[in-house]
Formats: sequence, structure tokens, C-alpha cells
Amino acid sequence: MRKFRLLLLVVVVFIPAWPQSPGPFLGRWDFNVTSPGGVGANWLGVSQGAQGMEVFFQPTGGHVVPLKEFKIEGSHMTLKPSADTTWELDAAGDKLTGIQKRGDRSLPITGVRAPDLPAHPVKQWAKPEALFNGKSLDGWEPIGDPKNSHWMVKDGLLVNEAHGANLKTTRKFQDFKLHFEVNCPDLANSGFYLRGRYEVQLENEPEGTEPPERGMGSIYGRLAPNPMGKRHPGEWDAFDVTLVGRVVTISRNGVLTIDQKTIEGITGGAIDANEGEPGVFYIQGDHTGGLKFRNITVQVPKP
Repeated sequence: MRKFRLLLLVVVVFIPAWPQSPGPFLGRWDFNVTSPGGVGANWLGVSQGAQGMEVFFQPTGGHVVPLKEFKIEGSHMTLKPSADTTWELDAAGDKLTGIQKRGDRSLPITGVRAPDLPAHPVKQWAKPEALFNGKSLDGWEPIGDPKNSHWMVKDGLLVNEAHGANLKTTRKFQDFKLHFEVNCPDLANSGFYLRGRYEVQLENEPEGTEPPERGMGSIYGRLAPNPMGKRHPGEWDAFDVTLVGRVVTISRNGVLTIDQKTIEGITGGAIDANEGEPGVFYIQGDHTGGLKFRNITVQVPKP
């Protein structure tokens, strides 16, 4: 009888570790976080990138940042917006609910899916109307304590004499064309907020201090101007800004610098995270003083 040897071939299959699935968290989320200090606006963006899952977070101040510490298990997500802060979130439909933990303090938090805000074509714009009359602060009011405000009218100009309160319009706007001129002294830092949520950065800090997406004329932390333009402290800059839905176009001194770009979400300092609603214009006064403004006008779509 012939003997046969049975050769067993063992094949070891290495299965790669797939990135976490974003599942119900995929998309952009707006948060209004209420704390003893007031209401802070935050934003969360979750997407599937070429190298795996990507999570971006917009704190109440500063610029949007990528997060490295996060974990998703089904409809539950844990993330660390900062070294001392943890968010625990549960997804259900178009809402995220959970808790913010910081030290021994906890706050309830709720996020809603950010609206798409489609940019419907505007057939005709109304005539420009002045937001600043050159004589008084009519139509404007400080944010917070009026005693902390250093905004005044001097020689027909809107002037912030010193670090203090921010200043906002009493009216709210949705889609618009905005024009303003600003004189930004050396080392100054401010911003002109669209709908109170998206900052057009105004600064004359030393060149190279900040990346382009945080430089003069940027949508702070989101969109960089191209070309950047040069610093000229103490001189006038004219800005023309069109915002329809999420799509923004900016010209500086007649030069197109941001051409029909989408603003993904709110920027630091946003007055709230209610992106689907009309909002105010507001000017930062809580960074530095010395800035001057003139010829602030707005156009809205004709009915």
C-alpha cells in the first residue's frame, strides 16, 4: 500500500485596521454651549478623508483645529477639544446631545446639523444704504457692558479709541453686498463679522506672524486671500464683500482676493452658531484699539 502525505497549506491573512466609520456623525454641526459665563458658539466637522476619518473643531475663540483624540462607537462619540476638556456625544437624527466635562464641572451640550445654505442667484440688488451715517452711532450698539465701549464718532469716522467692547448693528441681514473702508494702525488686530458668525480678519501685525488664512482680509482660519496684499499700516483699505448663502467673494482695494468660496462653518468669536438665521454685522473692539472705519454701506437683494 502506497503512503500519501497530506500537505496542509496554512494561509495567514492580515486584515488592515480600517478607520473608524463616521456613521451618523458625518457632516457639519453647530453648537451653542451655555455656561455660567454666557453662551459660546462651537462647530464640529466630521468627514472621511483619504487617510481615514477627519474631525475638525472650532472653539469659541481662535481658529478651527484638527482633533487627534476622538473615538466613535456606533452612535456615541468621545472627543477632546482641548487638553482639559472632553465631549461625550450621542447622535440621533440631525441632533447631537451630550456633556462637556472640564475638571469637576459638567455642562449639557446640544448640536444641530448645520444648514446647507444654498447660494441662490440674486437677480437684482437694492441700492446701497449707509450703515454708518458719519455723525452718530445710530444703528449700532456695544456688545456687553456699554461702560466698556470706546467706540465714538470723530471727524466723520467710526473710531475705536481703545481695547474694549465689540460693536454690532441693531439690524440683521441674510444675503448682502457689504462695503467698508478701514484704517488699521501698526500692530492692530480686529475683525468685521458677517452675520455675526464669519470674521473678515483685519490686522497689521508683523509679516509672517500668522498663516495666510489668518491674515488681513481672510475669513479667519477658513479662507486665505489670494493675492495676500501688502501691509500698509495707517493707510485706508477698501473692502467689498458679497455673501450669499455660504458663498463669499471679497475684493480688497479693487483686487479680487477670495472668489466665490464656501465658508464651511463659523469662526472664532461668533456671536452664536445659528447659521440658518439672519445675523448682525459686528466689529471687534476687544483686541486692540486705534482702528477707524468709514463709508460702511450694505445692499440687499431686491424682493
